[in-house]
Amino acid sequence: MPRLFIGLDLPDEVDAHLELISGGVPGARWQGRDRLHLTLRFLDECDGGLARALVDALARVHMPGFPLVLRGVGVFPPRGEPTSLWIGVDDPKPLHELRRRIDRALDRLPVPADPRKFAPHVTIARLKAAPIPAVVDFMGAHALLRSAEFAVERFFLYSSIQSPKGAKYRIEAGFPLAPPDP
Repeated sequence: MPRLFIGLDLPDEVDAHLELISGGVPGARWQGRDRLHLTLRFLDECDGGLARALVDALARVHMPGFPLVLRGVGVFPPRGEPTSLWIGVDDPKPLHELRRRIDRALDRLPVPADPRKFAPHVTIARLKAAPIPAVVDFMGAHALLRSAEFAVERFFLYSSIQSPKGAKYRIEAGFPLAPPDP
């Protein structure tokens, strides 16, 4: 069974920007353009029946689209040895609202609650034994990173298949947002 998650795809210009800065940290496995996204909700493994119910539920999520800017850089976990390097979001309020509406739409489905606090970000690298000074240098060099503003006009249901070279993501369904409020 595939693992499913709900997220946002990034425009090509933002993918290209993030790809350009991807380097300079030994022990980093950079995500690459085909794996860059912003996760709204992780769902884990789902069978076909549940996947169809998810599509039906997510189609009922209504919210106006909104502009988004990626900004800054950080690591998870915030203390101890870092395992991932990420790019943050300038104004996360619309993402929190979209997540709240998605959670409400999924309330009646047998999907486990996400135990993690929602922290909107785009993971750009997985770290394994990366030298802390190199990670700190990367973070300092990109602390003021700011993407071009882009319009969030839809969100997606993705499947994730694990492979020795990392996960492969595929969009299973897309869900348009309403035109932005004037």
